[in-house]
Amino acid sequence: MNYIPSKFRNNAVKALLNVNLRKNLTRAISHTLSKRVEVVSELPDWENLRQKAHEIKKHTIENLAYYLDLFEERATKNGVKIFRAKDSIEAKNYVLQIARKINARLCVKSKSMVTEEIGLREFLEENGIETVETDLGEFIVQLAGEMPSHITAPAMHKSRDEIGKLFSEKLGVKFTNEPEKLTNIAREFLRHKFLNADLGISGANFLIAETGSIVIVENEGNAGLSTTIPKVHIAITGIEKVIPRLSDLTVFFKILGRSATAQRFTSYVSIINSPKKNKPDSPEEIYVILLDNGRTNLLKSERLKQALYCIKCGACMLTCPVYQRVGGHTYGSIYPGPIGSVLTPAQLGLRDALLLPFASSLCGKCFEICPVKIEIHHLLLQLRAQAVDLGFASWLEKLIFKLWFIVMRNYKLYTSASKFLRYLLKLGIKPKVKSWSKERIFPELAPKSFKEIWRNQKT
Repeated sequence: MNYIPSKFRNNAVKALLNVNLRKNLTRAISHTLSKRVEVVSELPDWENLRQKAHEIKKHTIENLAYYLDLFEERATKNGVKIFRAKDSIEAKNYVLQIARKINARLCVKSKSMVTEEIGLREFLEENGIETVETDLGEFIVQLAGEMPSHITAPAMHKSRDEIGKLFSEKLGVKFTNEPEKLTNIAREFLRHKFLNADLGISGANFLIAETGSIVIVENEGNAGLSTTIPKVHIAITGIEKVIPRLSDLTVFFKILGRSATAQRFTSYVSIINSPKKNKPDSPEEIYVILLDNGRTNLLKSERLKQALYCIKCGACMLTCPVYQRVGGHTYGSIYPGPIGSVLTPAQLGLRDALLLPFASSLCGKCFEICPVKIEIHHLLLQLRAQAVDLGFASWLEKLIFKLWFIVMRNYKLYTSASKFLRYLLKLGIKPKVKSWSKERIFPELAPKSFKEIWRNQKT
């Protein structure tokens, strides 16, 4: 499968024909969604929490420059080194600079979508630094040579049989498909990496402007090991991850676990304030890279900047009827699904991610499930409008919609067109639209229109 957004249409066809993929997705998604309903229903104030989270993120994004400056000031005072990277090249080069300064040979990396976004692991390996993903799902897709298929469940597309075969081939162990044994195999392999790593890299779920703190939530304990055992810790995160106060975490902790993994609370929370020398559980140096990489492009739009409210829970993907059927790899983007179809055009440019805003039914389920109430379906509509305004739509598509617009505005034309279509169907002639009806039957028109039935009722 081509990991390129422009290949969405071809990738979708292949994914729809992949029986195992559909089976794996259905099993994983249905289980998570049903469990999520259970844990969300335990909170009678869930809608109030969503609104509160929305207001906190909206306020922060409206005042992003102020809170980033405040975070940098407080974190610097704590002894943390801050670097602002405008794009992936600046971010990767800064990491490499640090790695070479400490003569790093082995890097352990906890789960981070931002590092996936900039291709950091591949970059470090190209420069002779062994880099190991320590999150189990990320470790699996690294062994498979794939990209994550979901934000919080990177290996959602794989069955345990497939993972067992992968471990057997790549790690030289006896085949097993038992989750506990597979986890133990990964744990044993990674333990040696943790103990010998020179550099630890993580993302950040939140940055606290008030205290200059880095907040990481996880379920496996690997982030804690990645950020404390190596002497140097680098946290790479998007500029939108800052929130004003430490007390704001009480809202986000309630909604994040329930939305991301259908848990009441994640297993581990790390709040990192400063490096502490000569302490066994803290690195000697901490760096934070604040990455832009297209995020300020969203800030320029009054509506699209809503996408920066995202806390990367991945719930919108699970509820999306398109994602449910084709999976994450089809999008060819690190951020798949509905929110990814907004974020990816901001990073790559709308031309290179043109198909993604159209890869949606606009049903609005993404908004209904979003814990920070992002109106994703409206954002996708705006990107579609931008695509047309910029001239990215084909002449045929423009012609079709122009004709449709003329017909729909003229009662006589609309009535005549309807009668003509019914006449064709009576003759057994069904319209064929190559790219639409190849795998589907063109919908039947009712024998009579509503107005005809209404007219007959009145007489």
